[in-house]
Amino acid sequence: MTSLILFLSFFGMLLIGVPIGIALGSASLIAIMYIPFLKPDLYALGLVSGINSFTLIAVVLFTLAGNIMSKGGISKRLIAVADTLFGRAPGDLGTVTIMACLFFAAISGTGSATVAAVGLAMIPALVKRGYDRAYAGAMVASAGGLGVMIPPSVVMIVYAVAAGVSVTALFMAGILPGLVIALTLMTYNYFYRKQATQVNMAEQRSAATGKEIFHVLNEAKLALIMPVVILGGIYGGIVTPTESSAVAVVYALVVSCLVYRELPLKALPKIMLESAMLVSAVLVIIGASVAFGRIIALEKIPTELAQFVLSITENKYLVLVAILVLLLIIGTFLETLASIVILTPVLLPVLTKLQVDLVHFGIVMIVALAIGFVTPPLGANLFMAAQVGEIPFERIARRILPWVAVLIGALLIITFVPAISLILPTLFLGYG
Repeated sequence: MTSLILFLSFFGMLLIGVPIGIALGSASLIAIMYIPFLKPDLYALGLVSGINSFTLIAVVLFTLAGNIMSKGGISKRLIAVADTLFGRAPGDLGTVTIMACLFFAAISGTGSATVAAVGLAMIPALVKRGYDRAYAGAMVASAGGLGVMIPPSVVMIVYAVAAGVSVTALFMAGILPGLVIALTLMTYNYFYRKQATQVNMAEQRSAATGKEIFHVLNEAKLALIMPVVILGGIYGGIVTPTESSAVAVVYALVVSCLVYRELPLKALPKIMLESAMLVSAVLVIIGASVAFGRIIALEKIPTELAQFVLSITENKYLVLVAILVLLLIIGTFLETLASIVILTPVLLPVLTKLQVDLVHFGIVMIVALAIGFVTPPLGANLFMAAQVGEIPFERIARRILPWVAVLIGALLIITFVPAISLILPTLFLGYG
């Protein structure tokens, strides 16, 4: 009965137009009031613990860095480079956008931070190039999921601890699947853009000359060094991925204010306020979703769903399909880290019995749950892209559906071709 009250009140509030974060929190409070041994303190604790995370600092700082980059000339120069090198073929800036998300995924380790950093710069540029704004936002939201799929990833560490597998092996196992997902997203955008340009008769331009390429590369040299500075700090062991977000802010400030001189210091308070407003709405959803998830866990909904799925059949492949369906459903409503902590102990005995490799399954689980980042009604990446791109949530939710289908296709490939995940750990670590 509590579960029924929880979900009915949540969806009821969504239908009458209540913002997602408030609907999550209100539904949680209503459900808590129905359970006699619970107090509203549970919601307060969930809300605070949900946003009291060192990792979430990266979301805040990369959002600020992205805003500084977009206002201070860095993003403009990077887009000029991308436009010169890749802007002649169908897919043009869409391909560049997905590659940018792949890059930021290796920096931030979080989906929302990737969406913020890339979306602030690329969504306006995509719109200028003729892309539909909602389509551009959906693209950035989908590619932003690479933030937890490409190492280093906090989600991978949590799974490694829960499943008792090597963090290093899991990190290495995530590289090729992340590239597969990026490739499938770029392929979909290529064919979409090819069809769109045929319909709209987009301007055909000749290939860039060597002089043009040298000019844009020289103009953007400091912007292009930024990845080297940030990634070098991470892989050199100087800073953590979260600390690298602070490095990104400082570097963006120095280049924008002192070198390019396109960002006056008096503009910083406004930029910081805009960044805070963007992030605050997402943090409310994250905090409220933790409280919401605790009630779901208390009602044993994930456990009961898992037991039901596993009771249907013991065929390895059918069980994997059933688990994928379960993960896609759970990922829509429950925060990713909470889902991993709750479901991993439940699924491990069955996976071991069916001889499913736990490192491979970890990648599968993370990818499946990450699709929930862009699945309405609770997709954090979707909401962030809507905020960053100034897109009505209803519009972007409609345009995300083809991207979700593409992501599910990539998930199936990764699930049923284990070599994609295991080849690198086997070659370099002697895994298995």
